[in-house]
Amino acid sequence: MQNRRIVIGAAVLTGALALAACGSDKKDSKSDTPATSADNKPAASALSWPAPADASAQTKAAGLPMLGAEGQVLHIHSHLDVFVDGKAVTVPAEIGIDLNRQQISPLHTHDTSGVVHIESPVKADFTLGQFMTEWNVPISKDALGPLKTGGGKELHLFVNGKEVSGDPAAIKLGAHEEIAVVYGSPANKVTVPASYNWPQGL
Repeated sequence: MQNRRIVIGAAVLTGALALAACGSDKKDSKSDTPATSADNKPAASALSWPAPADASAQTKAAGLPMLGAEGQVLHIHSHLDVFVDGKAVTVPAEIGIDLNRQQISPLHTHDTSGVVHIESPVKADFTLGQFMTEWNVPISKDALGPLKTGGGKELHLFVNGKEVSGDPAAIKLGAHEEIAVVYGSPANKVTVPASYNWPQGL
């Protein structure tokens, strides 16, 4: 089975949740992108969806527990790319991490690379919908957060470069999988990445 871009860290929560121990994932390198800047990186969207201020509340909304340490029974990583109107939207750091309470969700990010860490104390299936709810950018067949389909706007989902149908929230996060969410009009061309250049150790 192909690995998905979801990584789960093994560090115990201390200080700032030992973000550097598991979360200093190196910058991703996508195979291609439609709009690129002078240094050949994807053009960044002006749209900003920050990590929620209350990570514990959003994790609860996703139906997930907050943990005192990163789980080790299931420890994988997936990678998420989000494109809106042809430009890349940053997946923020510290989704699913509550620094004030020193707690962490089984689904979380440490940095802005798009790497989603899946670190659970039990074996279970985790979904894109759960992660997007933690981010407070819920996804459905006709909406990406506040953005709705219709009026020339479309929402497409890709796993390892191949478009998938059905409920995007139900997409399972697997080891080293590349998941791409593409919203916009057909005129906003996006070359969807089929894989992620994983740093050694992830």
